[in-house]
Amino acid sequence: MSAEPRQTPWSDSYDGWRADAADPAFSEWLRSGSEPEWTAVVTHPFAASITRGLTSEEAMRRYLVQDFQFVDSFTALLGAAVAAADNFESRVPFGRFLGETATTEEKTYFHRALAALGASEAELTAPPLEPVTADFRALMDEARRSLDYPAILAVLCVAEWSYLGWASLAEEPLPGGPGSPGSFVHREWIELHEGPAFRAWVAFLRGELDRLGPALPAREQARVLDVFRRAVRLELRFFDMAAGS
Repeated sequence: MSAEPRQTPWSDSYDGWRADAADPAFSEWLRSGSEPEWTAVVTHPFAASITRGLTSEEAMRRYLVQDFQFVDSFTALLGAAVAAADNFESRVPFGRFLGETATTEEKTYFHRALAALGASEAELTAPPLEPVTADFRALMDEARRSLDYPAILAVLCVAEWSYLGWASLAEEPLPGGPGSPGSFVHREWIELHEGPAFRAWVAFLRGELDRLGPALPAREQARVLDVFRRAVRLELRFFDMAAGS
């Protein structure tokens, strides 16, 4: 994932944009059309502080408490992707990710990390939702209820691709090791959103958008772009909330 500014002048017509694009992928059109917010997300100071192990325990707890409130809606959205996908080969990666990651690795991480950060049981089960948390869950639930596969892909792709974006900027050695700042809370959060398996997952999501998007009518392409942009703006608001701004 590159955070470099786009080089091709952006057009609200995908067909018009891709004619001169160095990378004519539909997902790249969506990403490019979500600037400058996209770059603001992947280079956000709060995300950068995680990659350096410099986020305070209080800030990390507030951030993870709110992020944990997405697990149920995100899991349901993955289930909707299984149902809405247009072929068996596309359903399989969603089912695999649902079983191996969303319900095991991330849930296990959240419980261990929030325990280490001193979160209360109430913060785990029923914390007051920040406005952006409620708005992001509403977008996930809207996409899930629609059973509109491209819209579901747009929300999932933003959530995963943008996190790969900032996590891929982490430098070795990762925080949390001997003599380095941070803790396993920082290190494992980075590792959950970087590495060969996660990169392959993001490539799959982008590939599905790239497979379906070009054949959509212009009105449907615009609708997918709108969903993608809404998700990017929410990601930016979420990091702003975590940073206390």
